[in-house]
Amino acid sequence: MDSPTVRRILEIGGIVAGLILIAFGAVTLYLSFDGRSTVQDNLSNEFIEGSADMNPEQMKKDIEEVILPNQKLIAQEREKAGLPPIEFTPVSAPSCDVADETIDSGTEARCFSQYLRLHQLRDTKGLTYSQLGKYVAKKDAPSAKTDFAGGTDDYFSAEIDAKTNQPVDNPKRDKWVQVTALSSALNLAYTADQIALFGMMVAVALLLTGVGLLILAIGVLHRGNEKAAATT
Repeated sequence: MDSPTVRRILEIGGIVAGLILIAFGAVTLYLSFDGRSTVQDNLSNEFIEGSADMNPEQMKKDIEEVILPNQKLIAQEREKAGLPPIEFTPVSAPSCDVADETIDSGTEARCFSQYLRLHQLRDTKGLTYSQLGKYVAKKDAPSAKTDFAGGTDDYFSAEIDAKTNQPVDNPKRDKWVQVTALSSALNLAYTADQIALFGMMVAVALLLTGVGLLILAIGVLHRGNEKAAATT
């Protein structure tokens, strides 16, 4: 196979490959924009708004004045009761700020979920779902039988519902389930938003590669074929 024929095949192949990459890039870009728009629209339709304390300054204050002191107090009470120490979940204020803002983007959704978790820790004295008692503890329940946050796992130390004659479920623990469900949905929105952004970058890369192949095929190989034809 002579050299002009090879260059012609490479030229046609380069043009076809370039056009395919540009087409894929355009479709990927459209799908990414559409996916991100869907995430934002769905978030907007939920009408979620950050509370006034969802800013780093206020949350740092709450952590230092409420959550950490409560965790320390529980640790001390457990030690007095002769119970083994427990490991508390780390707490720190997010760097983002969604105070009084409508949550309509993946980044804001993730930020809101971080504050939501800290709100729950504030209500549970720094205990997580697994560290809370299943039931509401009696007022006179032995401290060693409680979680030191109003809950207990001990049936005989629990409040009894007069209607069902069963222990009363701990509402703080039930709320953790709700918070986790909402946080998971918000974090999923954030993940989808980031995937859409990644898709945009891939789309741009495909478009640039496709344009580069077209330039190579038309600007270099085609001119080379023209020169070769002119010399024969």
